[in-house]
Amino acid sequence: MTNTGIQIIGTQRSGSNLLRVILDQSAEIASPHPPHILVVFMPLLHLYGKLNSTSYKILVNDVVAYVNANPVPWEGVLLNADEIYEQSTRYDLLEINRLVYEQAAISKGAKYWCCKSMANVHYATEMEDFGLNLKYIYLYRDGRDVACSFKKAIVGEKHIYHLAKQWSEDQAACLKLRASLPAERFFALNYETLITEPERVIKKLCLYLDIAYHPDMLKFYDSKTSKLTAAAGEMWSNLEKPIISNNTGKFLDEFKGDDLEIFELVAGDVLRELDYELVIQNADVSLIDADHIAVYNKENAILKKEALRTARQSDLDNREGQAKILKEIKERATIILP
Repeated sequence: MTNTGIQIIGTQRSGSNLLRVILDQSAEIASPHPPHILVVFMPLLHLYGKLNSTSYKILVNDVVAYVNANPVPWEGVLLNADEIYEQSTRYDLLEINRLVYEQAAISKGAKYWCCKSMANVHYATEMEDFGLNLKYIYLYRDGRDVACSFKKAIVGEKHIYHLAKQWSEDQAACLKLRASLPAERFFALNYETLITEPERVIKKLCLYLDIAYHPDMLKFYDSKTSKLTAAAGEMWSNLEKPIISNNTGKFLDEFKGDDLEIFELVAGDVLRELDYELVIQNADVSLIDADHIAVYNKENAILKKEALRTARQSDLDNREGQAKILKEIKERATIILP
């Protein structure tokens, strides 16, 4: 394999785009904005039937089209579906993912490619079995602040119960992976330390990755990739600004009603494991009984629809290309199946 891969894992809204653009300032790392290839296409693989020369070629074409329609363009990267098909050594989605990201590294002349699809942690077994020999960066943030951020975003769950459940499951998967890997392949850092001591943290990370540290890495906000990302969506607007060092503890002001109690009931054990202090003592466990959860499920669905209804039109437009490709894939599924 030509280039070595880095996989950032954890939960979105934890500063991962900040970390991605910092790393992308290094000439040794190509870290494009993620189209979430595995997360999107793994659940769709059954639509392609058994992967053979024909169905695999269709899958390659679909993935390349999807990456090319990413809300944040892959600057300077020209993906050719025929070339990726020809370069493939096996019919496997993970092979496509590898070759697509390797092309980003080749285009930049970089040592590493870096994938920021944090939910790929749930495909860690598949990635390990595939033999990618990735270096993992586990970026984590106080889940209560992650929930605050998701509540305002166009994507993701919206009810505090579902946000706590997702965050807790993501961290558990990351901690499980850490236990199975040698230390030289796993680097953990928390968002709170990254924003308060960026130089120390990034120097330590560069040492782990065996790349040179440059002070310009922390001037990411002047870069073209930061400006392209900030322009592509409201939830990435902070990438045009220097690091906001006090961007913590927002949940204390922003949580309403039972939000804090519900979050800590669901994710309290994981918060503690990651050294975050709980606020609520003797929480009311009935808040997460079956009857309450049934209500939360309905509220979550309504809130997700509302997030799309009130989203900035340009944000919706930037996602339209990928949405159209997915719609076409699902509509023609019966043609592909044998």
